[in-house]
Amino acid sequence: MIGGPRTIGVVSVSRADYSICLPVLRRIQADSDLKLHLIISGMHLSAEFGSTVDAIEADGFTIGDRVEMLLSTDTPEGIAKSMGLGTIGFAQVFARTRPDILIVAADRFEMHAAAVAALPFKIPVAHIEGGDLTEGAIDDALRHSMTKLSHLHFVSTDEYARRVKQLGEEPWRVIVSGAPSLDNLKSFTLRSADELERKYNVAMKPSPLLVTFHPVTLEYEDAGNQISELLAALEQFDGPIIFTRPNADTRGRIIDKEIKRFVDGHPSAHLVDNFGAHDYWSVMSLTGVMVGNSSSGLIEAPSLRIPAVNIGNRQRGRVRASNVIDVGYDRKAIGAGIQKALDPAFREGLRKLVNPYGTGDAAEKIVECLKTIVLTDERVLSKKFHDIVH
Repeated sequence: MIGGPRTIGVVSVSRADYSICLPVLRRIQADSDLKLHLIISGMHLSAEFGSTVDAIEADGFTIGDRVEMLLSTDTPEGIAKSMGLGTIGFAQVFARTRPDILIVAADRFEMHAAAVAALPFKIPVAHIEGGDLTEGAIDDALRHSMTKLSHLHFVSTDEYARRVKQLGEEPWRVIVSGAPSLDNLKSFTLRSADELERKYNVAMKPSPLLVTFHPVTLEYEDAGNQISELLAALEQFDGPIIFTRPNADTRGRIIDKEIKRFVDGHPSAHLVDNFGAHDYWSVMSLTGVMVGNSSSGLIEAPSLRIPAVNIGNRQRGRVRASNVIDVGYDRKAIGAGIQKALDPAFREGLRKLVNPYGTGDAAEKIVECLKTIVLTDERVLSKKFHDIVH
């Protein structure tokens, strides 16, 4: 490439977006025409959330910059202050090192801080997984805000592409790539139940429930009751249960505390700080049912034909396949959803399921665009609002 390799800045703030971006990171890293500058922030740098930056380095990536931003509190004030600290931290990074293009993914408040900080530096921003909906979370507003702060949009479905254009984005900026997290399934050799049992000291036989419940940030006042109802429903299940940690969102510590209390009182229940992308896919492939309100039940689980009991409003509005069973917050509804998912007939009905989020070739499409787009074209930074004519 004339003028040397193009520098692609990639921001990662949580284990979820790292799994999304991992196939993209590997392709950038392997391309001699591109230079990866990885910027780590948010939960990755927090010991409370497992210091998952260590796992990123173990995967063979060099950390270009670290942005400390999370306060040790989950109040609304604390979250807002963390967003401010993040904007300052990312601004300091961009003042030292300006990437040619910056990749942000999904909808976290930590990620939004990076997109805001990039704006005055005139850094082209590429957004992965825009146009989605999560109507029960403040993430919904953050995602659409990142769409307006971004210059390229790699979306998962045709419906999400339509929505990004509806937000006024010019059609040439919108690429239907599919969800890049699905590329992981092609690159990983999934681990066996025995391997996972030895590595994490968890029970994988019979097939466990895999439970992830994050704060519903537009309903954070009800977090205590919501997790209590979920745990009461799980009392009905006598097999292994594997919990993953909730996000660093408002009232997340209440959820974390109650899960730990449940695990302490149930020998067959386990809480794992971080599986990493490879092992999470492996656990998911062996689980009986996914339970909670994580996007992985909607986006990744269909590729493995895994039933997902989706609780409450956090994922309201998202495209979902027939593996998803939507239930309310009360214990009876959750219990009934789990029983339906465990029915062999339901699992059999998923045998030919096609994932609406793609076929696992998103990273190739994304990196090819990042590599070939002409950044000197004034259209890239000079955005025009595209009106839809009816």
